[in-house]
Amino acid sequence: MRIIFFGTPEFAVASLQALVEAKLDVVAVVTAPDKPAGRGQQIQSSPVKAYAVSVGLPILQPAKLKDPAFLEELASYKADLQIIVAFRMLPEAVWNMPPKGTFNLHASLLPQYRGAAPIHWAVINGETETGITTFFLQHEIDTGDLLFQETEPISETDTTGELYERLMNKGGELVVKTTKAIESGDIHPRPQQEIDELKSAPKLDRSTGEVHWTRSGRDIVNLVRGMNPFPGAHTVFQGKNCKLVAVEFHPEIIPDLGVGVWDTDQKTFLRVGCSDGYINILEWQMEGKKRLKIEDFLRGYNFNF
Repeated sequence: MRIIFFGTPEFAVASLQALVEAKLDVVAVVTAPDKPAGRGQQIQSSPVKAYAVSVGLPILQPAKLKDPAFLEELASYKADLQIIVAFRMLPEAVWNMPPKGTFNLHASLLPQYRGAAPIHWAVINGETETGITTFFLQHEIDTGDLLFQETEPISETDTTGELYERLMNKGGELVVKTTKAIESGDIHPRPQQEIDELKSAPKLDRSTGEVHWTRSGRDIVNLVRGMNPFPGAHTVFQGKNCKLVAVEFHPEIIPDLGVGVWDTDQKTFLRVGCSDGYINILEWQMEGKKRLKIEDFLRGYNFNF
């Protein structure tokens, strides 16, 4: 069965590698065009392209997915199946091309957390469980018939980065399982359930990570976990932007430590009041400075309380 793989970031590499190591017939890889990145704006390839080059796979990097030249080249590979992992939205001319269809790996238990950032939002919302899903593509994003799902617990201390690693590796295994099932005909696609309270996973922006101290301590901790390591939760301290790396919640109301009020002994703790207690800052990064444990930060900072 001839397979074309679509993907761009590190998350997709695990799935492509799993397909290659399972000796499934990946005949081409489609990934994002090279682009400038970093301070020097050097041209960089996607992680998927880097892996594809290392194993000698043909690579397609279309700027526009509806470009007739790209569609002609894609069709020339005569793929039976297409697999999508962390790639942009496809036009029907692409996903409807192979006879066995096109399936996607999504990092949630669909229909919950449809959208661009399912791992982040599961942590931000304090979920105790998430998972991965493979499903056939259709017109509306993340709504196609389900193939397989696997669950993954989320602990109270998990960050998005830690959960990302686990789902990435588990996803590679599920992509291989799904591919082999399609090849053998042992699949039973089922429509996604209609659920009244669907939780979405929209694209993150800077405002998503802004800490509002009027919120509950648990919500603030979950936001910091969910935005770690990227793009980061942030607040303003004495006129400077600070990226919060790790915090802890204390459900204790301290007199004179109101919501949004900061307090420190300038040696061992830096804390701020929230709606139902206070938050201890454990690790952060002040703008223009390196990431520090709070004890190290306190030793070198001149306060102006």
